[in-house]
Amino acid sequence: MPPSHPFDDDKLKEECGVFGVIGVTDAANFVALGLHALQHRGQEAGGIVSHHPEHGFNSARRFGYVRDNFTKQSLMDTLPGPLAIGHVRYSTAGSKGAVIRDVQPFFGEFSMGGAAIAHNGNITNADSLKRELIDRGSIFQSSSDSECIIHLMARSLQRNIPERMKDALRRVEGAFSVVAMTRTKLIGVRDALGVRPLVLGKIGDGYALSSETCALDIIGAEYVREIAPGEMVVITEDGIESYQPFDPKTPRFCIFEHVYFSRPDSIIGGQSVYETRRQIGVELARETPVDADIVCPVPDSGTPAAIGYSQESGIPYAMGIIRNQYMGRTFIEPTEQIRNMGVRLKLNVNRALIKGKRVILVDDSVVRGTTSRKIKEMILDAGAAEVHFRIASPPTAWPCFYGVDTPQREKLLAATMSEEEMRTHLGVDSLKFISLDGLYRAVGEAEGRKSDCPQYCDACFSGEYPVRPADMIEKGFELKAAE
Repeated sequence: MPPSHPFDDDKLKEECGVFGVIGVTDAANFVALGLHALQHRGQEAGGIVSHHPEHGFNSARRFGYVRDNFTKQSLMDTLPGPLAIGHVRYSTAGSKGAVIRDVQPFFGEFSMGGAAIAHNGNITNADSLKRELIDRGSIFQSSSDSECIIHLMARSLQRNIPERMKDALRRVEGAFSVVAMTRTKLIGVRDALGVRPLVLGKIGDGYALSSETCALDIIGAEYVREIAPGEMVVITEDGIESYQPFDPKTPRFCIFEHVYFSRPDSIIGGQSVYETRRQIGVELARETPVDADIVCPVPDSGTPAAIGYSQESGIPYAMGIIRNQYMGRTFIEPTEQIRNMGVRLKLNVNRALIKGKRVILVDDSVVRGTTSRKIKEMILDAGAAEVHFRIASPPTAWPCFYGVDTPQREKLLAATMSEEEMRTHLGVDSLKFISLDGLYRAVGEAEGRKSDCPQYCDACFSGEYPVRPADMIEKGFELKAAE
């Protein structure tokens, strides 16, 4: 498994990426390529299920990177057929460790045939659903909330699998983008709010479903459109059928996809993620100017915003921090001494450039603040005259319950400190975050955030949850008091 490094725990992590293909020879090979492009959405484990008319369903689930598992011909030969789906994952915040039975896609055998399902998101009423299902005789094989969907499908009285899936997903609360398959169908569904992403592509005579457009690019698929919030598509060799199984709601797509989760070469809502992040930097420069000599990104996620900040402010852009591109598994055993090197294993300061300079460091977010402090120390050790942090998102003060691995609220720096207290804690000359309105302007909402009906899910910043996190409330989580 990819190891956990000291500097990796200070970023929010998407927990999953999903991909599916129908109508191509050796579909699993295309899925493996798609999952490789989605690796940033889940680096702990991956799985693929395929179907062949003669050989039936086959599956492979492995820990580690896609490149270390699903590039082996001996493994891919076990996944024949023109239809396949796949999944990459991180474990959730509350999990006690990775076990292979939690790795998706999940498979179920029903009276009308088998079905596999891969889920990106989080079911916020999973605990109560599990209790109900177990009381009625269901036996769970994993600790994943996604398995609830399979059991709900099994108990449905509908006569085909797409209808059973509609039944099951109507019982589910939270956020979900689902890619599923039967013997002849590829199915994609988004929840009514459209919190998590899902897109449709065309490849030859077949189709692909993906969490992001960048994964369509890698297989040479043509982007067709986004699956709409609340939409289910059922794809067969005869074409695509579209359904609306849920009551319509005002969409609330996750705004953090624009800030960090999605790859910069993806397209969201017709907008380039790279260009949106550059525009965030522009807004940040307008809102939080400061006299300085150079603008430096914290690689790699801060780069587009740093470019935008430089262009708007007129302060030169410079690569003051260099990332070790080959940082993966440490080449020596990560002893305590090596762990204490922390960020230096991954990032190194360009001393000749930094010395004597007033430096603006642009990063995408501050979660716990541990990495920010270490980077500040490295910059000062290199002889910087001043260090100014500019953050391309508002303060992250609330946990996400919709498919993002977020620390407990008390471990979020912005939940317990004011901006000035955070500045003192980090030990920098200034610290400024983009405003929530500024972020909305950067993603194309010229008038900013509509407080009475926000255009995005921004609960990690605002504490306003569009879907009530029932399980967490049951465990004692207190929602933000109404203003």
